[in-house]
Amino acid sequence: MRITWSLLLAALASAAVLPAVAQAPAASAPAAPGVGCRHTVGMVVSLTGPAGRFGQAASKSVELAFADLNRAAGAAGIAGCQLVHEVRDSQSQGAVAVDQARQLVDLRKVPVIIGSIISSDSIPMATSVTGPAGVVQVSPASSSPTLTRLATEGQTKGWFFRTITSDALQGTAAAKYALDQGLRELAVIHVNNDFGVNMLAEFRKAYEALGGKIHTVTPYNQAQSSYAPEVTRALQSNPPALYLIGYPGDGTTILRTWIQQGGPQRILLNDGMNSADLIKGVGPQFMNNAYGTSSGTTRTPSTEYFGRAYPAMSGGFDANAPAADRSYDAAAIVGLAIARAGKFEAGAIRDAIREVTRPGGEVVHAGPEGFTKALQLIRDRKPVRYVGVIGPVDFDRNGDIVGPFRLWRIQNGEVVTTGQMSAEEVQGVQSKLPR
Repeated sequence: MRITWSLLLAALASAAVLPAVAQAPAASAPAAPGVGCRHTVGMVVSLTGPAGRFGQAASKSVELAFADLNRAAGAAGIAGCQLVHEVRDSQSQGAVAVDQARQLVDLRKVPVIIGSIISSDSIPMATSVTGPAGVVQVSPASSSPTLTRLATEGQTKGWFFRTITSDALQGTAAAKYALDQGLRELAVIHVNNDFGVNMLAEFRKAYEALGGKIHTVTPYNQAQSSYAPEVTRALQSNPPALYLIGYPGDGTTILRTWIQQGGPQRILLNDGMNSADLIKGVGPQFMNNAYGTSSGTTRTPSTEYFGRAYPAMSGGFDANAPAADRSYDAAAIVGLAIARAGKFEAGAIRDAIREVTRPGGEVVHAGPEGFTKALQLIRDRKPVRYVGVIGPVDFDRNGDIVGPFRLWRIQNGEVVTTGQMSAEEVQGVQSKLPR
């Protein structure tokens, strides 16, 4: 077939606009001469839509973790190849997430997917794609208790893990923190999806049992052009404060409308609303009495490394960007598990995930130096325990972790940590609640 110069130039121009990750070869295939083979890990996250900034930050974290692992491995590679990730945009929509995951599994033959960011994406991915196909799925940010229930019912088939604590704990932490800050009465506006409904349920159970009063509960749907009706409804009972459960994109519009309609500027926020974009969009002067909780970290050398390395390569995200720290850990655990498995095969990777995080192994940390040590231990067939950016990670039989909760508030346009609540403290509160 004859190729004209115009066709060749058009093809080159089209290739130039494709993201680098989209050009990665199939799951384990030879790359360009001199580069060696590549193990392609799938990634399905929100790059656009209400949770788009989460996915963008997460993708840069995975890029950093794989670069660190590849640097540590050198020419030997991770199980013989370089690690790359192919990112697909879920658009913050469950149906799109399922379609993208299915393409990665059926067409690209990936044995492991990192994602998604939001529970309403991760749940259908786990039940419709990765669970039935026998593909590992590791979410860095999906916190819905539904994922635990699905695991106990056998619907995720043991293939699902997450590096964030469940909202079954976080809702309780948020309730206690709200009351400790004097927020004894409030209205709730929440995103109308699995995450929002479950977070509200866990918060409400603890908040009301501890003496708090919820005036009204108003659900909202994502990506609306206006939220004036929802805000008007929430303000009808003259609440002294607001608990907003949602994402920064929609949340910015809701909070601006709330303030424009005269709503009180005493605000409680969920973990994903810890966002510089949200503060800037609403106006820092209106956010000085905003409080929130997030899955916390136990500071380690990995935390210190990430705090230095991530901002320098992230293109504008800082190390506290939501989902950034635990996305690095998700990728690091996946990479070390591939090395431990010695092959790019789903079942072996799944089993090795617990092997590289299990208590009792020699502790290793994030970054090229830490990974060099980890890979040598793996070559020597010695036990390894990765202690990550968020601290020690130990997955239970459902793929869940437990950990502390960070308590924060917004002051002068900055998110300031005010304290920490341990998982044991949260569980202590839960033990006193009525069944």
